[in-house]
Amino acid sequence: MELKLKPLKASALALCLLAAACTAQYRNHGYMPPEEDIANVIVGVDTRESVSETLGTPTAGGVLTDGGFYYVRSQFKTVGPFRPQETTRELLAVTFNANGTVANIERFGLEDGQVVTLSRRVTDNGLNNISFIRQLLGNLGNFDPSAILQ
Repeated sequence: MELKLKPLKASALALCLLAAACTAQYRNHGYMPPEEDIANVIVGVDTRESVSETLGTPTAGGVLTDGGFYYVRSQFKTVGPFRPQETTRELLAVTFNANGTVANIERFGLEDGQVVTLSRRVTDNGLNNISFIRQLLGNLGNFDPSAILQ
């Protein structure tokens, strides 16, 4: 039994497949505590332990042991073969004072971010365009035969 499609049906099927391939796909990354839990954190009263219990484990911590807690959630959109683009980012920063109690709770979004260019530092090995054979032949005159005989 042969499957025969009329040209109109075949083009409609191809169009549906093309539209399905270009549908946007969303991916969530990270964790943001619910609003009710954030409202339960009291500035000046709660400690690191109580914040961890109320909000959960932070996505990241401060560089120092006394640094703050950071909860980050991002959403990425991918359309067809194109690279994913970050559409939303939420950051909740909980900072602590010297006593270990909550000093401040701040929120940041994607619009608050700044682009940081990373510099790639490479150590120069001093072997610019020198082949392996040339390196071997270049070392022939760099040793003293009297050092081997002694």
